[in-house]
Amino acid sequence: MKLGLHYWTYTTPPEPELIAPTLARTAQVAEAGGFASFTVMDHFFQMEAVAGADEPMLEAYTTLGYVAGKTERMTLGVLVTGVMYRYPGLLAKTVTTLDVLSGGRARLGIGASWYEREQRGLGVPVVPMGERFERLEETVQICLQMWSEDNGPYQGRHYQLTETLCSPAPLRRPRPPIMIGGNGEKKTLLLVARYADSCNFFGTSVDEARHKLDVLRAHCEAEGRDYDSIEKTLSMQVHPLDDPDAFLTAVQEYAALGVAEVQVTPDRHPVEFAEQVAERIAPRLADIG
Repeated sequence: MKLGLHYWTYTTPPEPELIAPTLARTAQVAEAGGFASFTVMDHFFQMEAVAGADEPMLEAYTTLGYVAGKTERMTLGVLVTGVMYRYPGLLAKTVTTLDVLSGGRARLGIGASWYEREQRGLGVPVVPMGERFERLEETVQICLQMWSEDNGPYQGRHYQLTETLCSPAPLRRPRPPIMIGGNGEKKTLLLVARYADSCNFFGTSVDEARHKLDVLRAHCEAEGRDYDSIEKTLSMQVHPLDDPDAFLTAVQEYAALGVAEVQVTPDRHPVEFAEQVAERIAPRLADIG
C-alpha cells in the first residue's frame, strides 16, 4: 500500500513568511519517511466548509514547482485540477513543465471543478455541470494528444487547437499518468474507464468504496477496458494519528478491494504530522496490500 500526503491548508503556522519553509520541510520529511506522493488542492479560495474562504491558499502548480525543487522521489500532482481553471493546451504544457523540472515525477489529477464562489470571485466562467464534464473529456483528449507524436489540430465542441505541439516532451514514459478524481457514477467513473490510469475517490466507508469500484468495473466492461489496469487510490476521511490501529484496519480492508494508494491530510502542524505518520503509520503499511 502506497501512502500519499495531501497538503490542503496553509494556515498553520499562521505567519505567511513561514508558509514556504514549512511546506518544504513537510515535503522533505514525508519523502524521507516513505510517502510515495505529494498532492495539493486546486483552489484559489480555501473551501468555505473547511476553514473559511479568506484562509491562506496558494496556486497549485506554482506550489508543486517549489516542492519539486525540494524533493527527489515523490510523485507530484494536483488532487484534482479543476477543469475550468486552465485552457487544456496550457494545462498540458504546465504539467509537462512540472514533469521535466522534477525529473519525471508529475501526475495529472483532474476533475470537474465545482467551487463557484472562487470562480465567480476571480472571473472564471461558470458553466452547467453537463458542460463541465464535456470540457473535462475534451481536456483529457487534448492532453493525451499533446503527449503523443501527433502535433496536429484538435477539433472539439468547446476547444479548437490548430497545433498540439509540446516541446520538450515529458520525461515520464510514455507520458505523465492521468488520474480522474470524483465519486460520480454516471460520468466521472465512465471517464475513468475510458481514459484514466488511476482514479481517486473519498474513503467514506468500505461498503461505499466497494460499490464505486463495482460501478467502475461495469464501465470498464462496457468500454472494453481492463479494470485491473486502473490504479485505485483513495482519500482517507479519518485522521491516521487519532487511532492508528483503526486507521490501519480500514486501510487493510480497502487494500482487499484493490486500492493501491491512500492519501492522508495533516490535522496539526504539517511537519509534526509528517514526522508522526512516518514513524507510526508508514512502516506498518509496507505489509498491507
